Amino acid sequence: MTEQQSAEDMSHDEKREDQLTTAPKSTEADAKPRIEVSETDAGTKRIDIRDDANARPGGPDPSKK
Repeated sequence: MTEQQSAEDMSHDEKREDQLTTAPKSTEADAKPRIEVSETDAGTKRIDIRDDANARPGGPDPSKK
């Protein structure tokens, strides 16, 4: 099986993990989910940054220096 064929057989989550762990010095933790998506009964989607996410948007927290 070629590399292209194996990529076609991968699920979305498998492709994401493969992409995030192929960089030099990357770890399995780099591929952990960073967001949670939920949907209300009305169909509104909400995207939240997970509390345990290694990478978070925004600048560094000055209180953690």
